[in-house]
Amino acid sequence: MRLLVLGGTRSGKSAHAESVAAATGGDVVYVATARRDPDDDEMARRIDAHRDRRPAEWSTEETDEIARVLADHPDGTVLVDDLGGWLTHRMDATLGWADGGAGVADEVDALVSAVAAHQGSLILVSPEVGLGVVPDTLSGRLFSDLIGSLNRRVAEVCDSAALVVAGRVLPLSAPGVPTAADHSHGDPTAPASTRPGPASPGTGEAAGVTGVTGVTESTELSAPTAPAAESQSPQATESEASPAAEPESELTAEPETGPPAHGFPGLADIAHYDDPVVFPPVHPPAHTVADEARARQLVLTKPSGSLGRLEELGVWISSCQGTCPPRPLERARVVVFAGDHGVAENGVSAYPREVTLQMADNIVGGGAAVSVLARAARATVRVADMSMSAERPGGLDDHKIRRSSGSIDREDALSPDEVRAAVAAGRRIADEEVDSGADLLIAGDLGIGNTTPATVITCLVTGREPVELVGRGTGVDDDGWMRKTAAIRDAMFRASGDLRDPVAMLRRVAGADLAAMAGFLAQAAVRKTPCILDGAVVTAAALLAESLAPGARQWWVAGHRSAEPAHSAALTYLSLEPILEHSMRLGEGSGAVAALPTVHAAIAILTEMATFADAGVSGKA
Repeated sequence: MRLLVLGGTRSGKSAHAESVAAATGGDVVYVATARRDPDDDEMARRIDAHRDRRPAEWSTEETDEIARVLADHPDGTVLVDDLGGWLTHRMDATLGWADGGAGVADEVDALVSAVAAHQGSLILVSPEVGLGVVPDTLSGRLFSDLIGSLNRRVAEVCDSAALVVAGRVLPLSAPGVPTAADHSHGDPTAPASTRPGPASPGTGEAAGVTGVTGVTESTELSAPTAPAAESQSPQATESEASPAAEPESELTAEPETGPPAHGFPGLADIAHYDDPVVFPPVHPPAHTVADEARARQLVLTKPSGSLGRLEELGVWISSCQGTCPPRPLERARVVVFAGDHGVAENGVSAYPREVTLQMADNIVGGGAAVSVLARAARATVRVADMSMSAERPGGLDDHKIRRSSGSIDREDALSPDEVRAAVAAGRRIADEEVDSGADLLIAGDLGIGNTTPATVITCLVTGREPVELVGRGTGVDDDGWMRKTAAIRDAMFRASGDLRDPVAMLRRVAGADLAAMAGFLAQAAVRKTPCILDGAVVTAAALLAESLAPGARQWWVAGHRSAEPAHSAALTYLSLEPILEHSMRLGEGSGAVAALPTVHAAIAILTEMATFADAGVSGKA
């Protein structure tokens, strides 16, 4: 039995884990990851409270070496409390806060492997990201990404998982696998001292929780078993588990394996993935190679740091490629995701939506700005019709989902099946490009009215107000700006309950093009392929791609800062600094492609520049 117990601060998750361990009836090894700080009396009291309520016959190891403990007790009952403390300590020890967590990647892999290999009973406690207080800082967001990814990976190798809220347990295990409640009271004749007990009111798992003895009825045991469809999803969110949640969820819908319902080819892309909206773990770029690149920068014939951002970009691309010096880019590829939006019919844009198809033709014909810039930057361009209002033969619509997305101020942009298909289509396009040899990817956007859903997403994710972030898009006048702001407010209200569910947000207020871009950017990171982000629309999709595949942003750089106000807010949230500041706002991927020559230059510096030793130049005295 391997059980993952998730919960927020003072939720009762530790008490529940202890009750499950006690119910196994064997000797228990308790792995405590919390560290006693001589200057923190309050934390010391919490640790003491934890220790005092454990049964005397349990053995305790206060250590970060979880894998070692599991190896020492391969058939025993082990309780680990908790993974959040372990991750924090390992990040401190490996300087992981400075390298995006790259330093702990191998340790995470080893931990997951040790959990999967353990033959005895194993209960692991971990904080559920959305239920704890995490500061809105770079380190806070990094911790959220890493613990979220760790929880997902551990859940994949556990038999079951449970979410503890207010002392009540929601089983999240797959159908047919015993839940935590089954383990704790499968024997109705078991003495009360071995059954789980509820947490005391107003107390938490680290301070004053009632012990596991002397209780005749368990609060947790009365929790109803989750519906099978919900329990299958390793990414079920609070909103899905809530009684007020919609009966159908994108994350739990049955995958579509039959022919497309309306003949659009993109609807069949769902069949290529077990679950198109659940991504494998994202592994960070190689931190050891980044160190090599930084060391090489120090011996090149220049003062250290004198090339500024070029040096940072060289280190980044080296770590992405896993080699130093990096290889020159041979096949940089731009994919422009085209789609129309129903909200454009409400006067939020200065142009009619037939311009989308006309500009798609212009890009294919080589006359658009992105086409010209791509030729200059040694890149090639592809247009992918995700939801244009009309079709154009010639392969543009190989992954098309529908004609135009819904008007998000009054209806959902996509159906549950369509949003899953759109994410799958984006993943498929990324796979096609990487399998064809692409060594850097750029997502571009094309669609009249697409800055409206992009601004909705950015406002919802960053918590900013529309009046702060609504821009002029294609150049609307004051009346158009007011209509656009009103439409954005209406759409935000419709999606206000979906803030922790990226797939629901894509369905309600995005569109097929943005959903496909999110899948594309997330899958590129899974495939370890670097990306340059473009402007406000692409970066809005990136916000949700990061939610779908935590850690994906380590594979991205921001090409430029758009004149659209929402873009700066999204870049700040992702902790990305733009390469260029040219006040561009065209879209199409043009800003990212304009930055591509700078990346070429950064590679050339590391690859071709002489070292002090090579050139016979004296170094710093």
